[in-house]
Amino acid sequence: MNKILLCIILIASLNLFSQDTLTFMQYNLLNYGNYTDYCTSLNNNIEDKDQYISTIVQYVQPDVFTVNEVAGSEAIHQHLLDQAVNADGSDKYKMANFIHIASPYLVNLLFYDHHKLTLHSHVIAQSLIRDVDVYRLYYNSNDLESGDTAFVVCVVAHLKAGNTSADADKRNTMAQNTMTFLENEGDDENYQLSGDFNVYTSSEEAYQTFTQYSNASLRFSDPIDKPGAWNNNSAFAAYHTQSTHSTSSGCPSTGGMDDRFDFILMSNNLKFGVKHLTYVPGSYHAVGQDGLHFNKDITASPTNASVPPDVLTALFGNSDHLPVTLKLAVDKTLGISDWLAGDFQDIRFINPVSSIIRLTITTAEPTRLYVDLFNLCGKEVFKHTENLISGQNQLDLHVEGIPAGMYLMKMNGENKQTVTRKLVIN
Repeated sequence: MNKILLCIILIASLNLFSQDTLTFMQYNLLNYGNYTDYCTSLNNNIEDKDQYISTIVQYVQPDVFTVNEVAGSEAIHQHLLDQAVNADGSDKYKMANFIHIASPYLVNLLFYDHHKLTLHSHVIAQSLIRDVDVYRLYYNSNDLESGDTAFVVCVVAHLKAGNTSADADKRNTMAQNTMTFLENEGDDENYQLSGDFNVYTSSEEAYQTFTQYSNASLRFSDPIDKPGAWNNNSAFAAYHTQSTHSTSSGCPSTGGMDDRFDFILMSNNLKFGVKHLTYVPGSYHAVGQDGLHFNKDITASPTNASVPPDVLTALFGNSDHLPVTLKLAVDKTLGISDWLAGDFQDIRFINPVSSIIRLTITTAEPTRLYVDLFNLCGKEVFKHTENLISGQNQLDLHVEGIPAGMYLMKMNGENKQTVTRKLVIN
């Protein structure tokens, strides 16, 4: 009986090791690098914003980070990448190439963890008032060489602001243009639509265009499924994303938390997990939103304990919007390039194997490697010890005679770092 229980536990562990999740974050950065007569170097200082954004990124650890309201200068984009997103000398994130058709006054950008994802393409869906950007990314899975991986298409929009009927009409035109573009691209994709939509109710035409589009295969779903009149309505206090300020120094909008402007919507393929990526239920939320600050600053009483104090300070200081996040589960294995910390900086191997496991391991310092291979009932079937030099090491581990099947490969270093990966022998 104990042996059966151990097998069940190990099989469950295998599923945990083999399934990754991707975290997406959408954020309006409030005139990043763009000084105006109301957003100045005093009340919207770029160096201060760098520290705030770095704190938020380090807290959320997004795999994909989409942003609105950045100055159209490529020098500013590089500064944002180097000084905020990749702070302290990190190289985790890459930035998608910058293109534009509309005036580059305030633009969208996308950053991604290049250890997990690769940018395939970037095009513009529409250019009325502002560009709507379409970024196609793929997961760095262990079956890339056979051409089979998971794709996600991130559509990033910043719709027309304002609360007049003319403003709403322009938002809807931008939404219709975007949906027409996606229909021409094809409806069988993992589409994700994020941005600052500036809509006030779920009945507004732009939101309806996204969620009730004539082609049902292209309709977007709202993960929280809370339709209604969001503006200045305390019933939706837990979902508002603007404004973090009740009063202002001149740059942020005022009025406190009373609007739901910021969204991440998902296509049916993501909702139902049709093509390798599936929305993780309950993972959608606005960072720093505790539901207790309707029409207040997020820092006002009662104490906002939804995030650590330094993150709350950063959210208040950086923007009048809150970022929104969600997670997607990936039914692929990150096997081509698996970047780590500690003893092992990088471990690569091709899965499945036949008689030889070819390991490429990169280390910062010399260390001793211990490899153990277990079957699904916890029995050790192979072990190997190797002294590694600093830098890249290439090892051939001979596993002839081990029965075909699924195994757990456990790798330990001298600094007690343990990495466990799924291995298939055929």
